[in-house]
Amino acid sequence: MKLLVDIKSLNDEELENFITDSGFPKFRAKQIRSWLSKNVTNFDEMRNIPTDLREFLKTSSYISVANIEKKLVSRYDKTVKYLFSFNDGECVEAVVMSYKHGWSMCISTQVGCKMGCTFCATGKSGFSRSLTPSEMLAQIEAAQRDLDIRISNVVLMGMGEPLDNFDNVIKFIRLASADDGLNIGMRHITLSTCGIVPKIYELAKLRLGITLSVSLHAPNDEIRQKTMPIARKYSIEELLQSCRDYFDTTGRRVTFEYSMISGVNDSDENARELANRLSGMNCHVNLIPVNTVEGTGYIKSNIKRQQSFIDILAEKNITATVRRTLGSDINASCGQLKRNHILKGGK
Repeated sequence: MKLLVDIKSLNDEELENFITDSGFPKFRAKQIRSWLSKNVTNFDEMRNIPTDLREFLKTSSYISVANIEKKLVSRYDKTVKYLFSFNDGECVEAVVMSYKHGWSMCISTQVGCKMGCTFCATGKSGFSRSLTPSEMLAQIEAAQRDLDIRISNVVLMGMGEPLDNFDNVIKFIRLASADDGLNIGMRHITLSTCGIVPKIYELAKLRLGITLSVSLHAPNDEIRQKTMPIARKYSIEELLQSCRDYFDTTGRRVTFEYSMISGVNDSDENARELANRLSGMNCHVNLIPVNTVEGTGYIKSNIKRQQSFIDILAEKNITATVRRTLGSDINASCGQLKRNHILKGGK
């Protein structure tokens, strides 16, 4: 069986080579790129492409499309949660959020996740495969087409660990930020990781200008290892050193995500230990009341605990905020919609 080319995952040079190696003029590659940037879903929509080239494309390649399997819209704040399916039937989640500065979208980078963080619903559904660059792009394109909006900010914080799909994620970022792509500036792209230390160093060397968001969720190795298996491989100090390097190399401030779990990591002592660890770093702490996920037994910290945490960090000149909760009525955190889909017999 002939393996079809994932045409939307090709960069400009690869697309040009694919077209010229197949015997077609070089300028046709730019025409095809132009149509792809208009979110066409099949080759017949490329009206200025000659018939012979369109027929060739149909038999040699395909256009990735994210099909909307389910769509939930919040009654409170315009947040929209999608369950998308791809060519092979695999499904992922994505969330579109409305802010004063525009529309932001949280997309998935893998079908499921290998990392096994105990507070996350995604890992409970297992891991199937990584997404291609085109499948990441397709999530954004599908939402823009469905809502008739332009996504201005992208967060790679949905299902999966982006740094476990490093090459495809980097290619996605370059394609999404290209002038003839989605034209989303790299400074408007955030990559969230649970902390694969060698890949953070590798990411820093690329100097892409994206924001790095690190899921820390604990002030020490003991607590972190109980909630995040990745912490058994890389110590918290190794992780923080890679974050310091990221700032020194790129000049981009690192954000630390900290899910506050009542009685686990939210005490004043935890806050003081975290403050001491982060002292002197150019960073921001994003406190997240933990999501309720069936089977974990975790309870989110109350408002008083959250404020006390913020105050203690502020004493060490570490800025911290509590993440605004969006889409609370539709369980907008990733993993839960897919999990329900699986339980009902889907992939």
